[in-house]
Amino acid sequence: MNSMTGFGRAKLEKEGREYLVEIRSVNHKYTDITVKAPRNLLYLEDKIRKTVLRRVARGKIDVFISYANYGTEGKNVLINKELAKIYIQELAELAEENDIPNEIRASEILKLPDVMNLQMDEDDSESIWLELLECLEDALDNFIEMRAIEGNKIKQDLEERLEQIAENVDEISEFSTGLIEEYIVKLQERIKELLKTDVIDETRLAQEIVIYSDKCSIEEEITRLKSHIEQFENLLEIGEPCGKKLDFLVQEMNRETNTIGSKSGKLEITNLVIELKTQIEDIREQIQNIE
Repeated sequence: MNSMTGFGRAKLEKEGREYLVEIRSVNHKYTDITVKAPRNLLYLEDKIRKTVLRRVARGKIDVFISYANYGTEGKNVLINKELAKIYIQELAELAEENDIPNEIRASEILKLPDVMNLQMDEDDSESIWLELLECLEDALDNFIEMRAIEGNKIKQDLEERLEQIAENVDEISEFSTGLIEEYIVKLQERIKELLKTDVIDETRLAQEIVIYSDKCSIEEEITRLKSHIEQFENLLEIGEPCGKKLDFLVQEMNRETNTIGSKSGKLEITNLVIELKTQIEDIREQIQNIE
């Protein structure tokens, strides 16, 4: 189980080229990847996104890339000599027309717009991608490792809370078994008290018991709640992204708990329902950070 919060960093130096990759992520309902790279590497943005997507399922992910090339491999210096000659001619005419010294140096001409350009070989672009990919994979390894550590902590917390929920459900089930019997006794006593007689219409009493049994029975809700707990436990062990499935299960668990609370009139069950809702809400907050 992985958390959606994480950080990874890697650095690579090779043949005068230096790469630095940093990856950060926070919670997000879907997968949102933002790549921030130098202008001369923006053509690799799609490849970077696909590489991250192969290893990350969900979260708002920011990838920061810095790059510096201190070597000469793959670089070609191009001098536009024709343009330089035009600059020289125009500067010479300007000096002559204004009677000023004409001391033009080649280094100064090279600084003029579009005279000297640095061009990288196309073959070298593939080398840069392979080197950047190596650095990116290292950063992803560190990034995923941190997410796994955080995810393991969340998993342990969820298991403890789920165990408490299962215990509360068992207690509710025990309290619910005697509800009908208690109701029958109370109903008989109430009828005797109101009618001042020991004679009770058994047919009418049976009808009332059936109506009450149907109204307050929570066996189906308890069965479904236990099923959801078992599914939740299984998802914690599958070893793949399950945040969305867990979120759906928590909604279902909360729905069953609300139904139990609305059906039951027993104080002990009501108190346990409050505890259940508190635990479920805590779980819901935790799984918002699960991939």
